[in-house]
Amino acid sequence: MEPTMDTPHSHTPSRELALQALYALEIIKEGDIEGTIKSIAEIMELDTDCRPYAHHLAEQTLLEQTRIDELIQKHAANWELKRMAATDRNVLRLGVAELLVGEVPFRVVIDEAVELAKSFGTDDSGKFVNGILDTIRKEICPHTDEPEPTAPAPIGEAVAADIPTKEVE
Repeated sequence: MEPTMDTPHSHTPSRELALQALYALEIIKEGDIEGTIKSIAEIMELDTDCRPYAHHLAEQTLLEQTRIDELIQKHAANWELKRMAATDRNVLRLGVAELLVGEVPFRVVIDEAVELAKSFGTDDSGKFVNGILDTIRKEICPHTDEPEPTAPAPIGEAVAADIPTKEVE
């Protein structure tokens, strides 16, 4: 089942649920993503609306985990993946998966990942996640560094704004 795209920030609870499920699966080393998401959502009394997108993100993360881990390792200077805090590692995996899926603007993905890292990680987790995700983003979304196009001023306004005026006494 494909999730519906509402606004990107409306997926915050889904991202939190996906992160908790990925963390639990890594720590416990048993279970499946669907059952884990269902259990956590029930324990946390989360709205069932957040489950489809959480499942989508977690599933994409697990399906692409080898590629995602290679990207993280490549861009995490002086850090071994296995030596990272489990929370930071899973926030990074989730963020990279969402960047790879490409359904949400990269700025939103990185901002949401930083917020997850701050909420679930240490004081330095937000900066750590931001730096690594931004370098990965530059590799997998190379055209995102180009400046945003600006709309030209309506005809007449730009010209009128450039004409010097003389103050009347």
